[in-house]
Amino acid sequence: MSAVGTDVPLLTPSDEDPPAAGGPPAVPPNREVRSTVWRAFWTSRLLVFFAGVLGTLEIRKAGGSWQFDPGHLTDPYHGYFGNLIVGPFARWDSVWYLTIAQHGYSGQLAKTAFFPLYPILIHAGAWIIGSDLIAGILISLVSFAIALSLLYRLTYMEFGQEVAQVAVTLVAFAPFSFYFSAVYTESLFLALTLGAVYCARTDRWAFAGILAMFAASARNSGVLLLILLALMFLYGPRAASAPLSTWALEHTPRDWRQPRSWLPKYKLTPSIAWLLVIPIGLFAYLGYLWHTTGTPFTTFNVETLWNHQLAGPITGTWNGIVAAFDGFRQLLHGSGRPVYWNEGGDSLANAGINITYLAFVVLGVIGVIGAFRRLPFAYAVFALLSLLVPLSSPVVPSPFSSMPRYEMVVFPLFIWGAYYLVKKKMVGIGIGAMAMMLGFFTMMFTTWRFIG
Repeated sequence: MSAVGTDVPLLTPSDEDPPAAGGPPAVPPNREVRSTVWRAFWTSRLLVFFAGVLGTLEIRKAGGSWQFDPGHLTDPYHGYFGNLIVGPFARWDSVWYLTIAQHGYSGQLAKTAFFPLYPILIHAGAWIIGSDLIAGILISLVSFAIALSLLYRLTYMEFGQEVAQVAVTLVAFAPFSFYFSAVYTESLFLALTLGAVYCARTDRWAFAGILAMFAASARNSGVLLLILLALMFLYGPRAASAPLSTWALEHTPRDWRQPRSWLPKYKLTPSIAWLLVIPIGLFAYLGYLWHTTGTPFTTFNVETLWNHQLAGPITGTWNGIVAAFDGFRQLLHGSGRPVYWNEGGDSLANAGINITYLAFVVLGVIGVIGAFRRLPFAYAVFALLSLLVPLSSPVVPSPFSSMPRYEMVVFPLFIWGAYYLVKKKMVGIGIGAMAMMLGFFTMMFTTWRFIG
């Protein structure tokens, strides 16, 4: 299959390399984008909805779950049916976002770990429709649809139609993709990230910088987009209309995956100044915290309240491997006295969670390696940094906690995964397995079983 507007095959005859960049970025037909995105969107969200409802009906909520939401923000309706319907969309951290949307940070230090853009949008949406919960769900769903559309267009530019279709489906049915329709920042952050990258890919740097700025006000990892976009500005991939540097003109053709020299491929132009607006999203929040709490670094200092400790990626990774090994020991030992940390719950369940976390970290590492081999250098660096940051600040009792959720917004992992599945002709098997895991993890999430 060939990418529209190019003479380059989807996979080279040797099946070793993706198409080389060159010429104007391929643009998929709008009808094709809408059809693929809509199909992946509604089928995956329907699976999430029914799995969540079924989990509530058959498995029931975990004992003591009421203490995580004493104000009933995630089940605000008087009737059982209404709360059953919204259950798959609001659990755990949803309570914090809804609380901030309603009451602001109100001097509670623990709240400052949650960046302000998403709660602000929820508050604005609630002013229009009258419900914070429904506003949060709608923001997440709309953002997710936008993110899928941008992912399709971005992947199409690099690999063509087939890989783009698979990439969208992978994200929609990823095992933890229920977060994309929940009252969480995942879908909003992914949409802003992909929007910034897509604008940079097409040399619209003002829009790229502004969208990345909003991403930096939605999550603390958003500032990493400064590095990603700077690498794209200097080394690509970019539209063919971008001016090449003298070095690049003398060394053509250029392989777009890995820079053969640290000399920039593209000329420095005033447009790079738009990247300077990206940290404003972070600095604005830090300035607010400085004014209200007396220190701009409150959001980082309170990580200890959430059991995070700064350990570095090597120590964090090692501790996670040890926790997973202890999980295997616990499974062999049985459900008696815990072999390792047990937060007052089922020791076997905690063991399984740590093993699951390790499996997803391994998949993430494989994806990063694949990204360096097959994707643009800027994408691969972004994927690597996106994993190193949470690995450097592990949770004390369960170091890899939340890693599967963090990986959901690392778009290069899914682009490479789609390329790999297409190349190995394993698309059906891969997506089928992910869909089954998505249903299972959605049930756990909806019934207040902690899975990160």
